[in-house]
Amino acid sequence: MTADDSFGRLDDDDYPAYTMGRAAEMLGTTQGFLRAIGEARLITPLRSEGGHRRYSRYQLRIAARARELVDQGTPVEAACRIIILEDQLEEAQRINAEHRRAAESANPTAAA
Repeated sequence: MTADDSFGRLDDDDYPAYTMGRAAEMLGTTQGFLRAIGEARLITPLRSEGGHRRYSRYQLRIAARARELVDQGTPVEAACRIIILEDQLEEAQRINAEHRRAAESANPTAAA
């Protein structure tokens, strides 16, 4: 790997750059919270060669959303399910918009 390849990872939201301790510190939560949302399958951290959990920026954003819900009184398991459902809804809306655009471009007179 060259130095240029390494610097490219700095912008990669999916690169697992953060240890569990650092991730918990950044989120202002505990390592137990990160384990709990992992057990609920909200996020699955990658593992280092030594078996330590590593988190990406994308995963930290999801964990931060879970923490917001938990701080508002939502149980961890319910918060995880809410976030999963929100993500599924967003994906379905994106797919529907793509289909709508494709249908409109295939038959532009029907849209008018």
